Amino acid sequence: MGATSNESKQSWNASHYTQLKVSVPPELAATFKARCKEKNVSMASEVSRFMSMETKGCRPAKSAAGPYATRQKRRKALKSLVDQLEELMGAEQSYLENIPENLKSSCRYEDAEQTVSALKEALDILDEAY
Repeated sequence: MGATSNESKQSWNASHYTQLKVSVPPELAATFKARCKEKNVSMASEVSRFMSMETKGCRPAKSAAGPYATRQKRRKALKSLVDQLEELMGAEQSYLENIPENLKSSCRYEDAEQTVSALKEALDILDEAY
């Protein structure tokens, strides 16, 4: 499997890719290599991404945006999230209202109050964002 497999890979790469030789200052190369290692990406993929952006008017590939590629999709996802948060807040509010009078000074009551308050704040922030 060793040599034959290697030859097959090299042949496939030669027919599907073009190699580029780039000369850069050593400190730039070292910094780039370290940065790629930090990001856990290959240097070739970063150079390809840069070249792709430069040749396509600085637009990243559509697949990079994933399921939220369009504004419409992001708004739909946000609406779903807001609906879920409102439902959750309603359930927590209902729990809060049904706590017996003698437990209204308990930790559970305070936790429920804080949860309702945090959910209201989150909903207000999301409402302002869009």
